[in-house]
Amino acid sequence: MTIKPPTFWRHGNHAPWPTLLTPLSAIVAAVTARRLAHPGWHAPVPVICCGNVTVGGAGKTTLALDLAYRLRARGIAVHILLRGYGGTARGPLRVAPDDPAALVGDEALLLAKVAPTWIGADRAASARAAIAAGAGFLLLDDGLQNPTLAKDLSLLVIDGASGFGNGHVLPAGPLREPVAACAARCQAAVLIGPDATGTIAHLPPGLTLLRAHLAPGPEVVSLIGKRVLAFAGIARPEKFFDGLAQAGVAVVARRRFPDHHPFTDRELRDLIETANRVEAIAVTTPKDAVRIPPASRAQIQTVGVGLAWEDAAAIERLLDQVGARPSSAPGPRIIEPPTVTPQGG
Repeated sequence: MTIKPPTFWRHGNHAPWPTLLTPLSAIVAAVTARRLAHPGWHAPVPVICCGNVTVGGAGKTTLALDLAYRLRARGIAVHILLRGYGGTARGPLRVAPDDPAALVGDEALLLAKVAPTWIGADRAASARAAIAAGAGFLLLDDGLQNPTLAKDLSLLVIDGASGFGNGHVLPAGPLREPVAACAARCQAAVLIGPDATGTIAHLPPGLTLLRAHLAPGPEVVSLIGKRVLAFAGIARPEKFFDGLAQAGVAVVARRRFPDHHPFTDRELRDLIETANRVEAIAVTTPKDAVRIPPASRAQIQTVGVGLAWEDAAAIERLLDQVGARPSSAPGPRIIEPPTVTPQGG
């Protein structure tokens, strides 16, 4: 079960705990640095990593989905690697569409709808299995702090609303390692949403910065002006709720659950009954939907989310630089992620 982050991890919080926990943070940072000093396996195909420096959701999976669509549009045989958080399988294991979320994790099931997806803590082992299965390109959802596989392009994903929290390393704050150390291994940063906490000032001056914001999927159009009960078990449910409201949906009730929450039959009955009582439609995220049994899922609508880039050409140029050249072989004609209205090119 995911533990709710302490309030003193937040940006601007002045509680004494970060100072008191600084010695432990120094140990965590030193252990991480020592582990990352070990060279990883260099795969014979390009490797892109979408990661972050904080615990919790920053938008890594959303970015990985976006890049997977872009790579497929180029006719590239991309395979996706991730740990499979929330699942019991150790891996390396190729995810099947009908695998339960309890086995492989909810994020793996979302990614597997777009491209072949593998779970496993040892990214090098997963990479070898993917390459043996025909992968011509590897895309990591998380893994900046995993040294087992060398990366050709590392993208630091930043949630503009929460930023780097209070700026301290675990357990004094939400950072997995110091920002400077992580950013030094990255070729670009992707800021999702407005920079509400001043994170840009903490990035190296020469680091390429790409900006994007979250955009609800086209299915939200059918809900505009309608009453909905929105619920989500993701790192920051407010992002989902606010996105619906900004799209013109009347969000009359909001229900928050911990990230990766395994919904019980009783919880789902309560959500559906409450929605009916207030004459609303129960709505959730695709990530939550894969953790809901089909019988209940049929009574709940899903609204996806994607990235709308401030400069879409910039991310395409990065793909060019890492060797993602369009293949001469015919590939899926997917030009943009289907959950996004293209903006800025």
